[in-house]
Amino acid sequence: MFMPESVHYPLGDKRQPAQSRPVRVICVTSGKGGVGKTNVTVNLALALSLQNQNVMLLDADLGLANVDVILGLRPLYNLSHVISQERTLAEVIVSGPNGIRIVPASSGIKRMAELTPQENAGLVGAFSELNDSLDVLLIDSCAGIAESVVTFSRASHEVMVVVCDEPASITDAYALIKLLSQEHGVDRFQILANRVASAQEGRELFAKLLRVSDRFLDVALNFCGFIPEDPQLRKAVRAQRAVVEAFPNSRSAEAFHRLSAQIISRWPVPRGASGYLQFFIERLIDATGRPRELAA
Repeated sequence: MFMPESVHYPLGDKRQPAQSRPVRVICVTSGKGGVGKTNVTVNLALALSLQNQNVMLLDADLGLANVDVILGLRPLYNLSHVISQERTLAEVIVSGPNGIRIVPASSGIKRMAELTPQENAGLVGAFSELNDSLDVLLIDSCAGIAESVVTFSRASHEVMVVVCDEPASITDAYALIKLLSQEHGVDRFQILANRVASAQEGRELFAKLLRVSDRFLDVALNFCGFIPEDPQLRKAVRAQRAVVEAFPNSRSAEAFHRLSAQIISRWPVPRGASGYLQFFIERLIDATGRPRELAA
C-alpha cells in the first residue's frame, strides 16, 4: 500500500545532455470549478504511470491548489518557495503513488494567484533546471479563464477540457474554448465528459458542446472519453487516495485506464524540437510576454 510521504529529488547534473525523447505535455482544465478536474488529472497521471509512462504532474492552480490534499501528501515546500528563491524547483518535487512526480502549488496564498508576468516567467523558467526524462507532463490548471490557464494551454501540446452535464459547466467550457481559440490561437481540444451515467450520456454531452462550437467557432473538438459517476471514486476521495490505486477494478478506474491507453496509442506524438521539454519551457516564457532576450 502506498504510504504518503514527501520524497524530494536532488537537482540533476546540469552538464547532462538535453533529454532525447519527446514529452507529451497535456493541460487539463475546465470552464468552471467543481467538475472534478483535479481528480481527473491525478488519476490519469497514475493510470499512465501504470502503463510504464514516466509522469510528472504540475499543480498549476496557483491560488487554490489541492493535488497534495487529494493524495494525502504533506510536501515540505511548494511553488511559493521557488518564487521567493528559497528553493529550486527540483527541491520542491515530491513523490506520489507508483513514482509519479508532483510539483505542488501553494494553496490559499493570494500572492500566488497574482503573479506578475515577470514572476510567472521566472517560475516556468525554473523548469530548465530539471534534466529528468519524462514521457508525460500533466498540468492541472485552475478553472476558468485566468491568465495562467491561457499561458499553460498555449504552451501545451494538448488541452483537455473536463465538462459535466450541467448548463453552467457546458456554457463555461464553451467560453473557455472561445477565448483560447479566438484570442490565443488554440484550435484543438480534447473533451472529457466527467461524472456521467454511461458512455451514451458522455457522447450526448459532447454533442451539445460540439453543436454550439461548430456553429460559432473554427476549432476541432475531439471526444476523448468519459468518466462514470462512481461511488468508489467518492470513497477514494474521502480516503485521500487515487481511485485507480484504491479501487483498481471500479468503473471509474477502468475508464481512466481506457483514457490513458488512448493517449499513448492514438494521440499524436510530438515531433522534432517541439516535442522536447525545453521547447515547452520556451513557449511558456513566450506566453508570459517576457522579452526573448531575457529568456536565454
